[in-house]
Amino acid sequence: MPDTAALGLDFGTESVRALLVDTRTGQELGVGVAPYAHGVIDRALPHPDRTIRLGDDWALQDPRDYLDGLIQAVREALASARSKVERIAGIGVDFTACTVLPARADGTPLCFDSASSHQPHAYVKLWKHHGAQAQADALNRLARERSEGFLRRYGAGVSCEWMIPKAHELAEEAPDLFDAAEKWIEAGDWIVWQLTGVESRNACAAGYKGCWSAAEGLPSDEFLAALHPRLASLRGKMEGPVRPAGARVGGLTPEWAKQLELPEGLPVGAAIIDAHAAVPASGLSKPGDLGIILGTSFCHMLLGAPGARDDCEGIAGSVKEGILPGLMGYEAGQAGGGDLWAWCVRTCGNEKILQEAHTKKWTLHESIALRAAGYKPGGTGLLALDWLNGNRSPLNRPELSGLIVGLTLATKPEAIYRALQESLAFGTRVIVENFERQGLPVSRIVTSGGIAQKDPAFLQILADVSGRQIEVARSAQACAVGAAILGAVAAGAEGGGYDSFEAAAGAMGGVKAQSFKPQAEAGKVYDELFHDYVLLADHFGRGGCEVMARLRALRGER
Repeated sequence: MPDTAALGLDFGTESVRALLVDTRTGQELGVGVAPYAHGVIDRALPHPDRTIRLGDDWALQDPRDYLDGLIQAVREALASARSKVERIAGIGVDFTACTVLPARADGTPLCFDSASSHQPHAYVKLWKHHGAQAQADALNRLARERSEGFLRRYGAGVSCEWMIPKAHELAEEAPDLFDAAEKWIEAGDWIVWQLTGVESRNACAAGYKGCWSAAEGLPSDEFLAALHPRLASLRGKMEGPVRPAGARVGGLTPEWAKQLELPEGLPVGAAIIDAHAAVPASGLSKPGDLGIILGTSFCHMLLGAPGARDDCEGIAGSVKEGILPGLMGYEAGQAGGGDLWAWCVRTCGNEKILQEAHTKKWTLHESIALRAAGYKPGGTGLLALDWLNGNRSPLNRPELSGLIVGLTLATKPEAIYRALQESLAFGTRVIVENFERQGLPVSRIVTSGGIAQKDPAFLQILADVSGRQIEVARSAQACAVGAAILGAVAAGAEGGGYDSFEAAAGAMGGVKAQSFKPQAEAGKVYDELFHDYVLLADHFGRGGCEVMARLRALRGER
C-alpha cells in the first residue's frame, strides 16, 4: 500500500544521498546516491585553461557538484521507490560542516563568475580545509586577551575548520574576493536557499561552527575588526534568520520542483550538520541521550535540559537548540577513530597476515581485526593514547600525537590494533566522564556510523570500558534518516509529518534489538588500565611533558 514519505538529503564529503523514509514506520523506501563529479579538490583546481596548484592543507569543492548530484540522487530515489510512495510530506537536509562558500547577494557562488573561476578562494572550503590554522590561533589569542564571552561555549578554543578563521583567511589572502562576497554561508544553508529561494541559517552550524548563540548573536563588529580590519563587515555577510533544525524555511520553488520531479511548494526544513542528523535517527530526543558517530573520527553529541550550562570545559560546543529544538546540545569528539585502525593495517601488516588474508579471501583489515578479537582485556601488554590525529576533546590540542607503551620485539600487528581499539574506548570514557563531572548526566548511549554497523568486537570493548550499555542505530544510513526526520517535522502533522522531533524520532528512528552490555570481569581489568591511561594523558597532554609538540615542530622543519 502506498505510504507517505519524507525525503532526506544527506550531503557527505564525497557524494550526496537521497533517501525516502516512511513517516509512520521508518521503513526506507527508496535511495539514490550521486558522487560529486570533482570530489574533494585538494591538488589543483579543475580549470580548463590552466593548472592552478593548491597548498598541502587545502580542501575545496565545486558547488555545481552539489546541484548536479542532488538532481541525480533524488531521481534515483524516486525511481527506486516507484509505487511505494503516495506522497512526499517534506524535505530535510544535512551537510558536512563547516563547509562554507562566498556568494553574491542573490546566492550565486563567486566561483561561478568567469572572472573568479581560476581563484581557489572563490570555491567552497570543505570542512577539512585546514589552511586557516594561523587565523584560528589569532582568533583564540585575541578572544582570551579580551575575555570574549563567546569563547566559553567552545571548550579550549575555536578550530581552523570553522567559519570565522576561514573568512579571516579569505580576507588576508584574497581581499578582493572577500570584498566581493556579499554572503559567507554554510553549504547546507546554501542548498536550502537554492531549493526554496529563501535565505536562512541553521542554528546547528551557526552555533557549532559560526560562534553564534541565540542570546548573544555573532561576535561583535569591534572584536572582528580588531582581528582584521576587513572583518568589520563579516557579520553582515553571515547574518540571516537563524532557525532550529527542521523548522520550515519555505516551499520548493517551481524551478526545483520541475528539476526534481516533485510537487511545487513542498516544505523544506532548515539544515543540520550531518553527524548531528544521526541523533534523531537513533531515536534520541531527551536530555541525557548521547549519540556517538563512529567513523574515521568519532563525534559525541549529548542532549541537555533546557537552560543547562553552556560554559563546559573540554566540550567542543555548547549550543542552545543546536541539535534539537528546545534542548541544549553538546558536542565533543575524538580526532581519530577508524583511521587509527586503518593506519595500523597499512603500516603493520606482515607477510604472514597477508598470506592468511589471500588464502581465506579476507581483506588485510579483516585478517588483523579477527586476530585482534582473540585477545582478552589487557592481553596485549600494550597501552596507547588515541592521539595519532591530535586530541579534540577534552584538550583541543591538534599538535599532540599518539603513544604506545609496552612494545617489545614480540609485539604483533594485531596487538597494536587491539590496543588502539581499547585506547579509543578509553578516550570516549574520558569524554563521558567529563560531561558528567560538569553536571550533564549521560543516561543512554546509541552509536551509529560504519563501525557501529560492522564492528561488534569494538562495541563490546566500548561497553566494557565505559561500564554502560551500548545500543546501535537501526539504520546504516542514520544521517540520511535524520535528514528525512527534519523533512517530516518541516511538514508538520497536518502535512503528513510530525509537530515534534520526539514524535518523529520515535516513529522514524530507532535502534537494533541487539545491544552490548558491560561484562564485570572485563570491566575490572579496564578500570585499572583506564587509570594508567589518564596518567599518561595528563602527563603528555596537560603540561607534564611537551615532547609531542616539540617533535611535531621538528618534523615540520624538514
